[in-house]
Amino acid sequence: MNTTTASIPMKTIGPLKITGSILNESIHVPLATFETPLWPSVQRGAKVSMACDGIAVTIAQERMTRSVIFEAFSAQEASRVAQALNARRSELVQVVQETSRFAQFIDLHFQIVGSLLYVRFEFLTGDASGHNMATKASDHLMQWILDQYPALRYVSVSGNYCTDKKVSAVNGILGRGKYVIAELTIPREICQRFLRTTPEQIVDLHIKKNLIGTMLAGGLRSANAHFANILLAVYLATGQDAANIIEGSQGFVHTECRSDSLYFSVTLPNVIVGTVGNGKDLDFVQKNLQAMGCLDERATGENARRLAAITAAAVLCGELSLLAALTNPGELVRSHLVLER
Repeated sequence: MNTTTASIPMKTIGPLKITGSILNESIHVPLATFETPLWPSVQRGAKVSMACDGIAVTIAQERMTRSVIFEAFSAQEASRVAQALNARRSELVQVVQETSRFAQFIDLHFQIVGSLLYVRFEFLTGDASGHNMATKASDHLMQWILDQYPALRYVSVSGNYCTDKKVSAVNGILGRGKYVIAELTIPREICQRFLRTTPEQIVDLHIKKNLIGTMLAGGLRSANAHFANILLAVYLATGQDAANIIEGSQGFVHTECRSDSLYFSVTLPNVIVGTVGNGKDLDFVQKNLQAMGCLDERATGENARRLAAITAAAVLCGELSLLAALTNPGELVRSHLVLER
């Protein structure tokens, strides 16, 4: 089978100003997309960040997950094994350490359906996004558990309770990827000058579009305008698994009027990115990661956290710009017609 390369338009936008414990500097961000109006839209948000005190980024937690399925003779037996495994966490840590220098076991959760036992393993995976690392560790854990509890039967090393590349509640509740929050406070004058709108208009639209509109649509753990657009553009430019925008796009905008300013934040519970591993050896990916300082010599995991922080900041810029455009009748349509024709 021959391998070829698909070419996608890519442009670097910025600088955008990011603050916080992960990084405190101005960054240019590559975006690969066929939706070319994204570039000036995110650029406008970046200009706002530079005119303000910057986008404050926090990573609340991180983990990669894989769930496995066993079949027991009965629900009672499945429950007994779950309780036993919960008491043997230190042994599970040792099993995982044998599979990788970087994988670390941090937690597990159970669901029992009839005689089926679903076990959701959680790991730290260093600078890798961790799909393969988590699957390898889970496979070793599964074999160890089958040896320890021979009454169990193997069903699958992936049980959809992970859950990978699917809309779900579990990822936002228990965590999958990096849980990232980005915040920006915009004085009224800057809001009016750069975005041609007011804090009150943004807050009002967010309530009526992102909150009420999403509820009407039956959205699940999500209240945003287009997180997926910016996530995909960053993921493609940096060699990520693009299908992870499915869980990545489940996130929230939160806005408030504060002392004549607009407080604007985006919360992304499932940002799945890495700076090493599959897809990162391509020349353009290496150049993009290097330009953002995501290949520097740092402690394990810090480069991936840096990339996650930059990704969330870019999402904020794009989300802010789109909502601002939507407060002005005709602005979105005119922009697309001019830029895509």
